[in-house]
Amino acid sequence: MRVHACARVCVAPIPAASRCPPGPQVYVRCHFDYDPATDTLIPCREAGLKFMAGDLLQIVNQDDPNWWQACHVAGGSAGLVPSQLLEEKRKAFVRRDGDAAPTAAGSLCGSLSGKRKKRMMYLTTKNAEFDRHELLIYEEVARMPPFRRKTLVLIGAQGVGRRSLKNKLIMSDQARYGTTIPYTSRKPKDSERDGLGYRFVSRGEMEADIKAGRYLEHGEYEGNLYGTKIDSIRAVVEAGKMCILDVNPQAVKVLRTAEFVPYVVFIEAPSPEMLRAMNRAALESGVATKQLTEADARRTVEESGRIQRGYGHYFDLSLTNDDLELTFGRLREAMERLRVQPQWVPVSWVY
Repeated sequence: MRVHACARVCVAPIPAASRCPPGPQVYVRCHFDYDPATDTLIPCREAGLKFMAGDLLQIVNQDDPNWWQACHVAGGSAGLVPSQLLEEKRKAFVRRDGDAAPTAAGSLCGSLSGKRKKRMMYLTTKNAEFDRHELLIYEEVARMPPFRRKTLVLIGAQGVGRRSLKNKLIMSDQARYGTTIPYTSRKPKDSERDGLGYRFVSRGEMEADIKAGRYLEHGEYEGNLYGTKIDSIRAVVEAGKMCILDVNPQAVKVLRTAEFVPYVVFIEAPSPEMLRAMNRAALESGVATKQLTEADARRTVEESGRIQRGYGHYFDLSLTNDDLELTFGRLREAMERLRVQPQWVPVSWVY
């Protein structure tokens, strides 16, 4: 027998088999790393189950409020993992300056509060609703047969090549892929036509639609509003195409629903040296016109790291863009795998 009762934890015996035992069909994707060897709260470290962010677990028993019994879907090892409730309390506890460190598990059980600063670089709809879900510990998932995602969302710092990858993918198969046309309140130039490059609307109309929550994201530049309308995404999907979006990370929270079933790809920045080398090559070929400074490259890498830390639990795939053609090839391969391989998706998309 693998798991033994110890220190007031109610457990059911799990055979030490090479695969998960039959039981409740509850599966979760982990969104944090856990090592029982360093956990001061677990009552029996030898019975703990180590896992990494992104691992899939089958939850076998949830009778104890603090410790669940689980096993790895890949590999089948079984043991104790912290429950959702316990881990939420642990992560919500932020020690203030001068506060004493907790000495026992009971220290985590009180009512905890604290101010949290948050930088908002742009606006998306229904932010207040999403703030309740920022402490994502486990996400219940279901295994689905191969199916076509409705949206492909490219996330990354400015300057990592998201737009180039989007355009290359659309041009590679225009019957399969499409994208939205942004809306703006600015006046069209003499050479511009509505629907080619931009949709031109009045500021009053755009402000009314923003207030009504009809925009995925929006911002203002030089006194003019710009934004992506949610209905424009629906139009691409209704035309039978996968809608490719290169949006700000917070917009993923709006899109990650059964309506849009996104496949989220993080385009990671390479090293600052590689970024500058790619920029020099783009300047020589005439693709780029602005030289990237060393400070610019460092800022891009730092921003890439912040996005990865803050939104990594939403990513289905991460690609480091150190070569545009190779990265594009890996992206196309991922799109083909969606057609033939089973997919683990949030259970809310299924039921």
